[in-house]
Amino acid sequence: MTPSRPAQPNAGACWAIVPIRTLEGAKSRLGEVLDAEERHDLAVALLERTVRAAVAASLVAGVVAVSPDPAALEIAAGGGAHPLRQRTSGLNAAVAEARLEARRLGATEVLVLPTDLPQISPSAIDELIRAARDTPGPLVLLVPDRHGRGTNALFLRPPDVIEVAFGGDSRLAHAARAGAAGVAYRELDGPLAMDLDTPEDLVLAEPLLLGPLHGR
Repeated sequence: MTPSRPAQPNAGACWAIVPIRTLEGAKSRLGEVLDAEERHDLAVALLERTVRAAVAASLVAGVVAVSPDPAALEIAAGGGAHPLRQRTSGLNAAVAEARLEARRLGATEVLVLPTDLPQISPSAIDELIRAARDTPGPLVLLVPDRHGRGTNALFLRPPDVIEVAFGGDSRLAHAARAGAAGVAYRELDGPLAMDLDTPEDLVLAEPLLLGPLHGR
């Protein structure tokens, strides 16, 4: 297994958090157009793509991949991520576990990246972190999905500035939690606004998935 890079002493040590559900049964909402084996292969390809992009991003000090699935963690570790076996259940709990681990490893900022972003790239990640660093102090920065309801990427400084609220209407939930905490809240558009969750998303994303990792 290739170890993740150590945090560098700079203005902020940003660690990416990649939460991974189990690979078996992944992307069930694409069942109308992909069979189980195809959905599994797609989930693996997206996971590998996400980890490669985060590891290659120049402003990311390290990557924590968290999952209850040993096979998923092995893939992530092979790409350079620090693997963390999830002991709780659910996405928000996974992020909470990974956030603690990232802080232990030296993170002063974290960036939560789901594995279903077909336009993810090192340059897109670096652009988000640069935008976050334009705002001093505690910050919640969010990339909404293209429907304006979900959260496709979430930057937190410090890592525990709010409790995460992934799920239905998470964009509003994260904004509300930032407001309640009295910290700066920003939103950013760009390539990370596209996710892959429905057959319609797959049609839009397919040309991107056939090509190399963008922004290398």
